[in-house]
Order: sequence, then structure tokens, then C-alpha cells
Amino acid sequence: MSIPLPENVTCILDRLNAAGYEAYAVGGCVRDALLGRTPEDWDICTSALPQEVMACFPQCKIHTVGLKHGTVLLMLDGRGYEVTTYRTDGPSSDHRHPDGVRFVRSLEEDLARRDFTINAMAYHPARGLVDPFGGRADLAAGVVRCVGEPERRFREDGLRILRGLRFASRYGFQIEPETGAAIRQQANLLQFVSGERIFAELKGFLAGQGAAQLLLDCREPFGAVMPELVPMFDHPQYNPHHCYDVWGHTCHAVEQVAGDPLLGLTMLLHDVGKPRCFTRDENGVGHFHGHPAESVRLAGDILTRFHCDNRSRDTILTLIAWHDRVRVFTRRSVRRMLASLGEDNARLLFRVMYADARAQSPATLPGKLESLAEGERILEELLEENACFTLKDLAVSGKDLLALGYPSGPELGAMLNALLEAVVEERLPNQRQALLDALPAPER
Repeated sequence: MSIPLPENVTCILDRLNAAGYEAYAVGGCVRDALLGRTPEDWDICTSALPQEVMACFPQCKIHTVGLKHGTVLLMLDGRGYEVTTYRTDGPSSDHRHPDGVRFVRSLEEDLARRDFTINAMAYHPARGLVDPFGGRADLAAGVVRCVGEPERRFREDGLRILRGLRFASRYGFQIEPETGAAIRQQANLLQFVSGERIFAELKGFLAGQGAAQLLLDCREPFGAVMPELVPMFDHPQYNPHHCYDVWGHTCHAVEQVAGDPLLGLTMLLHDVGKPRCFTRDENGVGHFHGHPAESVRLAGDILTRFHCDNRSRDTILTLIAWHDRVRVFTRRSVRRMLASLGEDNARLLFRVMYADARAQSPATLPGKLESLAEGERILEELLEENACFTLKDLAVSGKDLLALGYPSGPELGAMLNALLEAVVEERLPNQRQALLDALPAPER
């Protein structure tokens, strides 16, 4: 078998080989190339020590941030290539980083320290594929399997738990049973991982097509990093609109937006407040009054803890707040939605509402889909009409009111907002004279 290597990668391998060292492309780039994907980055491992690597590339700009772990970053044609000395890792007292590393001259020793078999392969154009742990077979079978003992691999670095789930979601793979058992049993190791790294892996996980089933099968890690989710597990809904418990509904809702991390996070958290709002009426029917607001509160805590960027956080919380707000779609209700959310978020909200509906009882689904389709039709109609739903669309402006003698200040803004609300509510047409006629006379 042959893997086409970029010219710069071949150059690096050749230069190290000419100096008497072994060198291979390694890890994720080999995995992706075998899957027929274009690798995002090309990493190289070598028997050369870091100083020996640098001596082989005297004309290259080299970054040495990872030097103590044996890694130098070679810059060729404006792109970085990590070159790492064969090594074995020492114990990890923080369950995240090795306390120390030992450089070795054996490729197989280096591959043995890696996380999953599909990442423990190396390739050289002349020597072919080096695959001592069956990574190629696992790729072909669609399996994520730890190298060696899973419990040991995860104790070395708790982040590997989420990495394994991300790989499975991204490629649509299964988790090998022993690896899956260790993921569930050692989920508490994620407490040693920073919120930023957890969030990066979570977004990558939700960007894959297989996230929903993995959320169902391996819920423990997600409960470990987001304990607010745990009350959702196995929480019955006792409601004719639902055929799943709260967690099951959530996972099926995530499935409906597969591949979109922003909406995946929205659906993952949209009902997180339900267990805290649960009541049953005299007929035994379950209700969750006020759950959107409670979900916004809890989701806000989670996203803040993960250092989510403000724009994504605001969008997610807005969609959660609105996901159950509009029950009947009319020109007035859709116009109010547009006025509050804007076009982009209104469109996202419809995707959220569709996902929510499709994760509920099939018996009630046709009517909900028909209602949502009518809402979308009205949305498109209003946009086609260039309907007014923001102050910039209003047929009068602050300048018009100032010309009539209204003083500048908060009262002017309140007057404009009152006119906008009247237009959105269709109590006034968005026509300049009609709006001016509706104004009270300015105080003199």
C-alpha cells in the first residue's frame, strides 16, 4: 500500500534519513490518509534527538515550545510540521500530562504509548506501513480501541476519554467493548481536564454524525463534565407528547441536528432544566412549567464554565429561551419572533423547533410538522415583503421626530420602539404619514 505524502513531508523524511536517522509520518495523518481523507496536519516521529533534528535543518525557522517532550516545529513554506523524537512517557500524577519522558530509539516503543490503535500507525514511503497494534484492521472494522490496557491509557490522560468519543462520532465508529467499559468507569478522570479542552472536544464530538447514539450509550463522561445533565438520565416525562425520558428525548433531538456543533449544544442543553421543573397533575400527566428559563440558567452556567465565546453563548441561550415559546404561528407571532431574534436566529429557531418536535411522540408529530411548516411559510412571506421588524426598517426615524419638535433622549427611543411594536403587532401600517399621525403632539 502507498500513501501520497506532501512534498515537504517527503523532504523532512529524506533529510533525516540521509543523516542516518529513522523518520516516519505518524498518527492522525496516517489514519486520515488510510481513510481517504486529506490530513489537516502532518506529524513526523524520528529516532533523532531534538538537537539532532535541528542540526539537520539549519536554514529552517524552528519553534521549540515542545522541546522538553521531544517536539520541534519546523516551518517550511509558511506551514508548521511537528517532528517528535521516539519516546516513552513516565507516570502522570495529574492524569493529564506525563511527569517526564524518556527518549528511545525504537519506533514500536513510541507507538505503544499512544492512545488508540487507529492513531498508533506510522508510514514511510520505502518501508511502508508500521502497524504493530492492528490499527488498519480497526479502521476497516470501524472500531475505536485503546492501545494496550484501556484503564492505563485513560489514567495517563483523562482527555483521551473524550477524544475516543470524538473519533467514534466523527467517523461513525463503534467503541470497542473493553474501551467503552473503561470510558464509563473512569469518567471521573475528566475532572483533571480544563474546561477549554473539554469544550473543544465536545464541539468536535457534536460535529460528527454519530454523537446521538454515543450520548445514549456512554452518558457517564458527559454527566462527569456537566453534572447538570445527570438528573435528566432516566427521568420519565409522563406526557402524551413524549415517548422517551428526558435524556432520550435530548439525544434524539441532538440527532436531528447532527454535524452542527452550535445547534448540537443547543439541543443538548435545551431541556436541562426540565427535571427541576417537573410536576404531575391529578391525572398523572407530567408537566415542566418554566423549564426554558431554568434551562437557560443552567446552560449559561455550563457555557461560562467552559469559556464558550460570547457570541455562541448568546445564540445558544436565546434559542433555548425561545424553543418552546411560540405554539401558534400567525403573521403577528412570526413578526414578533423576527423583531426579537432577527432573521438569522429566527431561521435557527425553526431548526431547533423541528429537532425538538421530531424527538417527541410520533403520534403527535404530523400536526407539529404542519404547524412549523406554516410558520416557515409565513417567515418567508414576511421577508419577501420586506416587512418591518427592526427600527432600521421603520418608515420614520429619530430625525423625523426631532424635526417635529420631540426632544432627544430616552423618550425619543421609547417613542420609536412604541411605533415599531405597533407595526409588528399590525396595529399600524409601516407608512411614514400613518406613523407620524399616530404620534402624540410633542410637549412644548
